[in-house]
Amino acid sequence: MKNDFAKHLTRFFTSYLSGECGLSHNTIRAYGNTFLSFIDFMEKTNHIKADKLSLEHLTRDNALNFLDWTEVNKGCGVSTRNQRLAALHTFCRYMLYEDIIHLEQWQSVLSIKSKHAEKQSVNYMEVDGIKLLLSLIPTDTRNGLRDLALIALLYDSGARVQELIDLTPMDLHLVKPYYVSLFGKGRKKRLVPLQEQQVDLLKKYMETEGLLKQSLNQRPLFANNRGGKLTNAGVTFILMRYVKNAHVVDPNLVPVKISPHCLRHSKAMHLLQAGVNLIYIRDILGHVSIQTTEIYARADSKQKREALEAAYTDIIPAMDKMAGSWEKDSKLKHWLKGLGK
Repeated sequence: MKNDFAKHLTRFFTSYLSGECGLSHNTIRAYGNTFLSFIDFMEKTNHIKADKLSLEHLTRDNALNFLDWTEVNKGCGVSTRNQRLAALHTFCRYMLYEDIIHLEQWQSVLSIKSKHAEKQSVNYMEVDGIKLLLSLIPTDTRNGLRDLALIALLYDSGARVQELIDLTPMDLHLVKPYYVSLFGKGRKKRLVPLQEQQVDLLKKYMETEGLLKQSLNQRPLFANNRGGKLTNAGVTFILMRYVKNAHVVDPNLVPVKISPHCLRHSKAMHLLQAGVNLIYIRDILGHVSIQTTEIYARADSKQKREALEAAYTDIIPAMDKMAGSWEKDSKLKHWLKGLGK
């Protein structure tokens, strides 16, 4: 069948990803972007329109050419390329059971390896940079109070942007012990402790917006001017509004441009530098594996240096002591000077 690609792709998204796999909305959307890009690639390079695509077009060669095209023509990085490949792999694993006639075809695509990417350094701000950024957000307007509560919570909780966007008032526990319930990848729930100052700020903001009322506890905690959920781009726009001002005040503390995810990195680094165990940091950030959290330990050169200095034992003689052992001996000095002549 020539329209089999559309049929199986529709089932893949409507039944398999959300139903059987239980993937998050963001992951499904990313997979959708991959196949939109693949359809675009097939039309532009192979001149095959979307309504003419069939399963036989998803070959190893076409997949590899698509991944290269993603990097070269679309200007995407290696991580995006690998995300595209992950989506193709998931579809092919699905097709292993849906279309066993083309088993070899699906296995050949599954044999494509991820491309090695150089590990990027962790982009984070110092504590003083975070303090400066927050201090410049005015609280004498509704939007200013919202923005301060939002940015402060983004840092204090170490939340991903989407986790923050999805928050409602009922996700906050504003009596001791203070914490916020975050729903991460795969809708996995975790409880993250909050500082008392953060809770005071949230209460003031919520009181201003009427969000302390029981009837509004399922509204978005942080809404746009139309009362709807903020978007990732919206959060970035809000953050950059104050980053620009803070950069002018002290460019050494606040870079000219940072992403909301930088605040998450910053929180993790500050916890590590304060001596918090990596296991606890992993749980706060919602990482599945401790290996993911270890990037902060590898990135923190200051902590490495201090650890080495604490463990250092004087086994190498100091230079001033070494000088007395032979430099005062004229015969030995003369002999040494004669070496190699």
